[in-house]
Amino acid sequence: MHRYDFLVIGSGPAGQRAAIQAAKLEKDVAIVERQPLIGGVSLHTGTIPSKTLREAVLYLTGWDQRGLYGPSYRLKEKLLIEDLMQRMDITLRHETEVVEHQLRRNGVTLVNGNASFTDSHTLHVEKPDGSYEELHAEKFLIAVGSRPDRPEGIPFDNESIVDSDGILGIKRLPHSMGVVGAGVIGLEYASIFSAMDIKVTLIDSRSTLLNFMDREIVEELVHQLRKRGLVLRLREKVARIFKDDSGHIHTELESGKRLTSETVLFAAGRIGCTYSLGLDKAGLTTDSRRRLSVNANFQTEVPHIYAAGDVIGFPSLASTSMEQGRLAACHAMGQTASQQREYFPFGIYSIPEMSMIGATEQELTEKRVAYEIGVAQLRETARGQIMGLQEGVLKLLVSLGDRRLLGVHILGEGATELIHIGQAVLSMGGTLDYFLETVFNYPTLAEAYKVAALDAWNRLNAS
Repeated sequence: MHRYDFLVIGSGPAGQRAAIQAAKLEKDVAIVERQPLIGGVSLHTGTIPSKTLREAVLYLTGWDQRGLYGPSYRLKEKLLIEDLMQRMDITLRHETEVVEHQLRRNGVTLVNGNASFTDSHTLHVEKPDGSYEELHAEKFLIAVGSRPDRPEGIPFDNESIVDSDGILGIKRLPHSMGVVGAGVIGLEYASIFSAMDIKVTLIDSRSTLLNFMDREIVEELVHQLRKRGLVLRLREKVARIFKDDSGHIHTELESGKRLTSETVLFAAGRIGCTYSLGLDKAGLTTDSRRRLSVNANFQTEVPHIYAAGDVIGFPSLASTSMEQGRLAACHAMGQTASQQREYFPFGIYSIPEMSMIGATEQELTEKRVAYEIGVAQLRETARGQIMGLQEGVLKLLVSLGDRRLLGVHILGEGATELIHIGQAVLSMGGTLDYFLETVFNYPTLAEAYKVAALDAWNRLNAS
């Protein structure tokens, strides 16, 4: 039996960061990964592939140049799935090598196989060749991530009716697509495929999209999507999905509508990958979506077993998962660690992308916090004109009393990069004056912060 100080199950962002942190504290650490390649869902079917697909689409379709050369501009007239996959293969191969190198350089042992608890301190690992080994540890981190939920009655075939993992394996680009589920994943893929001039219908049972985001920002995104032909069906539930003899997919809604498409992406929810872990033998239980509950230190109901990442639920971001893994490892090894837990950014990699940090107008109104806004249009900056931007907005929320920054909300290319300026000011308790008095490079999109700040200053002084 091999003995370790710290055993990590899963090699996604949370597992990687936790293992490296524990190794840097001079602990004997191993990661157990059931897939043949290291990196987890984030690297192979989730975050990295979908964002790589997005960049390939922006480049190959000429989307990011149409503001200058017109809506008919195309870099490649007939786009094939092979064109997109080529860039993805290069990126994933490189990222896998980087992750493996980082883990080995830090002395983390990599174990390939399916892990299950035999008791709260022991893992049984079945290897790909049929052999097995027992691993013992004082502390554990469960970072197995999540997978798409596949409800009964949906005839998934991994070709034309797919989930968010299977969409990356389609053999050709369809002419039409139905997307069921308008959460982050569904919305990102719907916007990416619509940018390729594919007819997309987005279906969701809720009345609004992305309730945690600023309403105006989301409404502007919806406007942009509809302008390029995407059809949005809200407050609609799927009754059934079936394929006819000609290969077309029919999505029947409870309202009686029927949508016909070549492909359907079902992206309505995810569940934790905990089914085969034998959690009951370790004294652990999960919720209805197979997720684990943790305390502020990421400890489960069994104190020496920690959990982080998608398996503990919201916010299920690669960035927050990494930090959760680091904090869990520090606590497990008896080290104190601090984190800016109050403010972390959200990034939605739609086309155009969105990002936010801090409070929304809805939240401030509910809490009866007096605030003012400042708005800048990205196309009105010099850099925006140079880039040919047609859309994009940056909005600041500022306290009416002390002019302290309360939130930043951005729609447009570069939003997920620009948000970090607002993140720094917000985390330091900065005010509107920072943006008014700071010199930004010219021309840059970052100047939009000063434009929005001046707009807020005008509103504050007018009132």
